[in-house]
Amino acid sequence: MAEGAPILRIENLTKVFGKLRAVNDVSLDIVDGEFFTIVGPSGSGKTTLLRMLAGLEKPNAGDVLLRGNRVNDVPANKRPTCMVFQSLALFNHRTVGQNIEFALKMRGVSRAARRERCEELMKVVRLPQEFYAKGVTKCSGGERQRVALARALASDPDIMFFDEPLSAIDYQLRKLLEVELKDLHRETGKTFVYITHSLEEAMVMSDRIGIMQAGRLIQIGTPDEIYTKPLNKFVSEFMGEVNTLPVQVGSDGKFDCADLGSQFLGPQTDNGIQSGYLVIRPESMRFLNDPSEADNHVKGSLFNEYAMGSRVQYHVRAGNQMLVIEKLREMAFRGSINDDVMIGWDVKDSVLVSD
Repeated sequence: MAEGAPILRIENLTKVFGKLRAVNDVSLDIVDGEFFTIVGPSGSGKTTLLRMLAGLEKPNAGDVLLRGNRVNDVPANKRPTCMVFQSLALFNHRTVGQNIEFALKMRGVSRAARRERCEELMKVVRLPQEFYAKGVTKCSGGERQRVALARALASDPDIMFFDEPLSAIDYQLRKLLEVELKDLHRETGKTFVYITHSLEEAMVMSDRIGIMQAGRLIQIGTPDEIYTKPLNKFVSEFMGEVNTLPVQVGSDGKFDCADLGSQFLGPQTDNGIQSGYLVIRPESMRFLNDPSEADNHVKGSLFNEYAMGSRVQYHVRAGNQMLVIEKLREMAFRGSINDDVMIGWDVKDSVLVSD
């Protein structure tokens, strides 16, 4: 991630629609050149926040500072930023080249200079040069995505905002474009601010991730920090399938789990949590031959298994819990459905979170 003074700073930003506080007192610094992704479920406020950052909505309170200058009242078309919308908002009656060159034409750039810049950008986004005269309605979904990216880059913005641009395309193409977006960010050095409901997208592309819940940014960190040290149960479960064991912290420092009728060793904590959830990622769980092979162990029965390409996922019923274990295919468990099994994990692979 780039270092230095923030290119974009928001201070106590709030947006209210009637009785709904869509964005609630959000503050954030985004560093010049970083890929920052805002993740949250529908209704969490992420789109409203992005629209305020881009100048498409005015905040009810708080400030948006771009390179230290307050821009609350500066309209979107007067800011050195651009937005790539979920709908892409391409001009369907124009060609690929005309779409990409549109902003340059509005600025009075000569036809020859527009064509030269367009061809440069088509190379950057991996569009064949022969697409210049192709109508955008004849382009595939992935090609249209690339046209929208090139059009956004044509105006040489300081910041590019992305409003879930990959949500409406199929899985294989989405995975390809995730990699291409990350490569594009590296090649251009631009600041990318991206919103999505897909944690997978955020993990693949981002330098930092902000998790939104009910109008607030509740945790900000690198993908690794968010994944391994979630702030609470909401964040841990939003980051994908996870084992969350409800526990009480005993006076002896052990963790009592009524659902499993067991006590466990857990991470030392000084945050004062007396009851919460012990979070263990599926890949940190393992099958045991003997209890001594892990800090904690649980007995159960193998309920089902699921082939997931390079990985295999297992569901084990133990007490009132269905525990999830994932292994690489070459390390797959050799057993049968309904087998009695023992699974375990180490203290270092667990984290205690609150509600």
